[in-house]
Amino acid sequence: MKKVNYFFIMLGLILTQATSNCSAQANEEQYAKAYKYKLEYKYKEAFPMFQVLLKSDSNNLNYVQYASYCYSKYGFFYAPEAEKMNYYKIAEYLSLKAIKLHEASADAHYAYAMALGRINENASSKQKIANAKLIKSQVDRAIALNPRLAGAYHILGRWHRTIAGFNAVEKMMINSFFGGVPPGGSYDDAIKAFMTAISLEPKYMNHQYELAETYYEMGKKVEAKLWAQKALEIIPTNDDDKKAKADCEALLKKI
Repeated sequence: MKKVNYFFIMLGLILTQATSNCSAQANEEQYAKAYKYKLEYKYKEAFPMFQVLLKSDSNNLNYVQYASYCYSKYGFFYAPEAEKMNYYKIAEYLSLKAIKLHEASADAHYAYAMALGRINENASSKQKIANAKLIKSQVDRAIALNPRLAGAYHILGRWHRTIAGFNAVEKMMINSFFGGVPPGGSYDDAIKAFMTAISLEPKYMNHQYELAETYYEMGKKVEAKLWAQKALEIIPTNDDDKKAKADCEALLKKI
């Protein structure tokens, strides 16, 4: 009787291990597909896949940090206006969790900076300024960990341009929060950051559009027109490109 029980116990353990191995293999295959979609900027396809992966293992660093990234991107492109902030808040929560799982992950810090940037799009001037130092620290950390992370330079460029474009009231608030303007925050710094992003991802249209927009804000219309036209030479293949194309066309009309 004891031998029979032992046999069934061992059989159960073997079957459990086999099931676990199959599940792990399925997750690896799902992750490979989801990550490929992310690299191709196909957020509509990547987002639900990372949601499923996250449910299967909520402590897997890659699932958590890339789910955060997709919540920011999917929320921006596809979520109804009234629900966007919920997506960004989830992205913020997941990115913070990813940082706790592995502080030395550049993608986790990048995802956190991205989530904060999206939250700031609909924030008051006071909240934007309060978050400015945090965004800068996160993007600086991401770049320190991975100097080839183009998206981090993109956020850095937008950060510098935003600070440079603050009005007198906002600059007074900066003095209140920081005792002065944080390091950087100039149009020249923004140009340098976008140029670096372009050198790392020359076929990503949005880097070139943001550079054109920066030149336009500086009053350098010749350079703005040049980079907007250069961006339009890229064939749009994803939602980021399509938005950048529309933005470039709108910018050229203003010029």
